[in-house]
Amino acid sequence: MTNVKFEAVVGDITDQTVDAIVNAANTSLLGGGGVDGAIHRVGGPEILAACQELRATSLPLGLRTGSAVATTAGFLRASSVIHAVGPVYSKTEDRSGLLAGAYIDALRVAGELGVRTIAFPAISAGAFGWPLENAAEIAVSAVRAAAPQVPTLRLVRFVLMSPRARLAFTTALDEAARV
Repeated sequence: MTNVKFEAVVGDITDQTVDAIVNAANTSLLGGGGVDGAIHRVGGPEILAACQELRATSLPLGLRTGSAVATTAGFLRASSVIHAVGPVYSKTEDRSGLLAGAYIDALRVAGELGVRTIAFPAISAGAFGWPLENAAEIAVSAVRAAAPQVPTLRLVRFVLMSPRARLAFTTALDEAARV
């Protein structure tokens, strides 16, 4: 493992001073609720304009679930926003590969950008209904596996909306560190 530090904090992802903030985006890239809406509101119109440009050019059908793409960060205290689309949770279909893929592809994009510090939300664990503890396990496993592919990376911060979510991610990080 590289010398990447992993941490889980309770906070507002739009307040993070990092190289890249990951947005739990929807496939349209045109804003939404939760983390996505907050990033668009705080980051300002430059983020939406960049997303609209992507939709008008390279992503006319939107961003596929499990994929990521970067835009400007607008007024956020970051250089970039990496929009990652997680799946809606399903009790009848295993979509965990798509959830892991969203984190892995976000780190691929981070590597292309030379990111040293990155902040992730709990992708799919809000409005998309993914059970929190399982979302944390998938996120931590995927990020720990993909982080060594980003040689510039030094800090991965999971920024969570509640103490319960922080506990789920801290537990997953502790368990992964023991393996």
